[in-house]
Amino acid sequence: MARIMARPFDFPLDPARVALIVIDMQRDFLEPGGFGESLGNDVSRLQAIVPATARLIEGFRAAGRPVIHTRECHRPDLSDCPPAKRLRGAPGSRIGDAGPMGRILIAGEPGAEIVPELFPIAGELVIDKPGKGAFHATDLSAHLETLGVTQLVFAGVTTEVCVQTTMREANDRGFECLIAEDATESYFAEFKRAAIDMIVAQGAIVGWAAPVEAIVAGLAAEEGAKQAGSETSAEPAPAGSAPGESARAASAVSPAPIGFGAGL
Repeated sequence: MARIMARPFDFPLDPARVALIVIDMQRDFLEPGGFGESLGNDVSRLQAIVPATARLIEGFRAAGRPVIHTRECHRPDLSDCPPAKRLRGAPGSRIGDAGPMGRILIAGEPGAEIVPELFPIAGELVIDKPGKGAFHATDLSAHLETLGVTQLVFAGVTTEVCVQTTMREANDRGFECLIAEDATESYFAEFKRAAIDMIVAQGAIVGWAAPVEAIVAGLAAEEGAKQAGSETSAEPAPAGSAPGESARAASAVSPAPIGFGAGL
């Protein structure tokens, strides 16, 4: 068990039961010329977290822990998009309308894809979600149960909408939640600050918050300790020990499966 320096107090990391969820790091939200910028937003704020998010993803991959990606998008026929969501915004800039990177928030369109710098690798789960929260109308709960996950680290955009919504859903389902402060962002600085303050308020009412480097360091420290223990247990057995005793000591419990294949 590693302790990560976090707000409002240290987060007790269980490296065998933690997974990373990267929320909606999609081209339409992050790239110049995309849907987000067409609404008048400064996408450079969201682009700025890509390096930190990449470090966080690599830290989880190096530790052999699950990395799960989400995309907010809908079926081409909009059958999973309720009218209350579909009809928001000005005509021509609504979900399903033709946008600068294809139809807006439609699965399979270029703008709905994850940015190349953070693209999933083989074996990483990708959840296409029709709502703000990643648990709504998806199989995420079942996947996490199969993986044996009880702790979730969150990154992605935007902090106050899809990231916070998913954290609240996860909290209600009994997961311990930690947000990576420098791997999440909003188009509005004050919204990000307020969202994280609400998450950690009242003794971590929704979850904890910590910087990427602290999270990666906690994962690496546990991985190093595990490897050191494995090397020690693999040393030759002392004279007189029973045959096979050393091999039994060196064997480890098989880890939970890492993913179910990217839904790309």
